[in-house]
Amino acid sequence: MEFLQRHQWRCCRRKHFVWYYRLPYETGDGQNLVTEDVTVVEGDVATISCRVKNSDDSVIQLLNPNRQTIYFRDFRPLKDSRFQLVNFSNSELRVSLTNVSISDEGRYFCQLYTDPPQEIYTTITVLVPPRNLVIDIQKEIAVEGEEIELNCTAMASRPATTIRWFKGNKELTGKSEVEQWSDMYTVTSQLLLKVGREDDGVPVICLVDHPAVKDLQTQRYLEVMYKPQVRVSQNYPVQGLTREGEPLELTCAAFGKPQPTDMRWLRVDDEMPQHVVVSGSNLLISNLNKTDNGTYRCEASNAVGKSHADYMLFVYDTTATTEPAVHGFTQLPNSAEELDYGDLSDSRAGEEGSIRSVDHAVVGGVVAVVVFAMLCLLIILGRYFARHKGTYFTHEAKGADDAADADTAIINAEGGQNNSEEKKEYFI
Repeated sequence: MEFLQRHQWRCCRRKHFVWYYRLPYETGDGQNLVTEDVTVVEGDVATISCRVKNSDDSVIQLLNPNRQTIYFRDFRPLKDSRFQLVNFSNSELRVSLTNVSISDEGRYFCQLYTDPPQEIYTTITVLVPPRNLVIDIQKEIAVEGEEIELNCTAMASRPATTIRWFKGNKELTGKSEVEQWSDMYTVTSQLLLKVGREDDGVPVICLVDHPAVKDLQTQRYLEVMYKPQVRVSQNYPVQGLTREGEPLELTCAAFGKPQPTDMRWLRVDDEMPQHVVVSGSNLLISNLNKTDNGTYRCEASNAVGKSHADYMLFVYDTTATTEPAVHGFTQLPNSAEELDYGDLSDSRAGEEGSIRSVDHAVVGGVVAVVVFAMLCLLIILGRYFARHKGTYFTHEAKGADDAADADTAIINAEGGQNNSEEKKEYFI
């Protein structure tokens, strides 16, 4: 009672409840009531703290958004067991709220009974993660080159979610639409994707960015059908020359989705020789001759389309030791779309290497011819200058060597004054 009298408390009774309230009185300067806003995920626990700096033992109470008292000091008038006292002292009142729902969102008031009374509010914000995350694919099975539509929906979240798309490790860009129902948001993101054979079995991931949840995602694996990829390999001779009288064995391999069911060998622009034996994917020529020269093609097809690979055969003499560039494997694309798939067989690289070696030989020959021509030109010029080397005299200098002096040399020289007079002619 001494405490109540000292602080001027009055008592009230109503039915089974008794509470006390404090009459206003002047307090010392410097008291400061503080609190913080609270953000909590639906279903979690929110903690509200009302603190007093420089407290003088004034009473703290907490009220809900409807101005109902939740706690007055350490007493809870509100009959809601979700509110529990965490800490009570002269400088702090801390209360927890369990199993938070959307209806608990709003402003909560901290009051300090001073004169005049102080009041400050804290806001509880409730986050709601998406209830469901679903990817819907327009076509479960696509064909290479098609554009398919995928939709990812995040339902009943708060605030609205941000949806991101990934194909494998590569992020893609979708188009999102937001619908609001009461306090909840439903977001749908649309992705248009052109698929190729390389996308078969690749996961498409829908990832949600939301403050209430971390690493929420779902994924679907793409199923793409594509026409066959065909390769021809030479079993015998192993990376060797195809000479007359020796055998040749080729194998054709085809991969596609669905797996190719029809595979056949043919000779391009000519009939298949009668002595050629075709057994499934294998082609065998037991005794090669030059009439077998030509292009042999392996074709494979499935429900999507048809593809082929070519082998160019050139039969050499038994004495041949080097392989010209015309021999080897080729696989030409059936359409412009196949240029990206690189279906050429491994032997094509050897063929290109042979072509490069032939180019180098031609360049070397040209250089040798140029060097030889320059040497010949130098020899001819040398001989020409050697033959024309020495001392040369004009007609006027003839007879000048035997003269005693210069005047005599001029007189005796051919073409001098005396001789010129002898050659005069007179006409009558």
